[in-house]
Amino acid sequence: MDALERVYAFYASYGGEKRVIGESVCGQPIVAMLAGERAYPYLLFQYAIHAREWVTMLLALEHVRRGVRRGGCWFIPCANPDGAAIALRGEAFLRTLPPARAAFLRRVNGRADLRLWKANANAVDLNVNFDADWGQGVRNVHFPAPENYIGPAPFSEPETRALRAFTRVVQPAATVSYHTKGEEIYWQFGQSGAAERRDAALADALARETGYAVKRIGGSCGGYKDWCIRACKIPAFTIEAGREEAAQPPGEEELPDLLQKNGGVPACLAEELWRRR
Repeated sequence: MDALERVYAFYASYGGEKRVIGESVCGQPIVAMLAGERAYPYLLFQYAIHAREWVTMLLALEHVRRGVRRGGCWFIPCANPDGAAIALRGEAFLRTLPPARAAFLRRVNGRADLRLWKANANAVDLNVNFDADWGQGVRNVHFPAPENYIGPAPFSEPETRALRAFTRVVQPAATVSYHTKGEEIYWQFGQSGAAERRDAALADALARETGYAVKRIGGSCGGYKDWCIRACKIPAFTIEAGREEAAQPPGEEELPDLLQKNGGVPACLAEELWRRR
């Protein structure tokens, strides 16, 4: 089984609280699993919103297994199942789609190799489709593409709408988005005062846990982290997991390193929030 198939098999066998939070463009379920209790600190982790970063789905399954010692955490192992299927299966997945959709995706990609695909099945990069300075990123594009296309409007995609709706239902104390690669942690999107000090301290705790560098970046917006900070007023982090020198896209051979450095992140964040409550 490939990584996406393993996510669905794990979800089917999971004995804890779980739910389908929405569907992809092509009708694949977006699934979520709760580890722990519905109690503070209540967290939300999401993975593989970028298709080629599918190895983070396998990290997600280990996070579900390990759980948290404080509160509870919802895990969304794959926020972009169509994109993951495109990156993992390539032409084999395209042949399962309506011919017009498959032809569109082939034309947008421009080559036979689909392993570096980041977008969804509408060729929208989901992590620039949120309403947080939407369309103002320095690398944004305004036409369908394998990466960086902002879409025709904020929340134009069923996947980003599903994440928005579920986040509003859960009302987490903090969120984490897993990406690859580079071993960096991003946490900032215009916070100031007490919120900035709080979020910087939490980012430092995650840096100590992972060994990753805390970074401030400019020119990036429209992401899930950005929307959580701007609209929900909560700490939100993007973790770029994986060695910079790893192949692109990182494969399952990188999983031991990801687990060694990131296996304790949910428990760490929950403990820090509990301690600072």
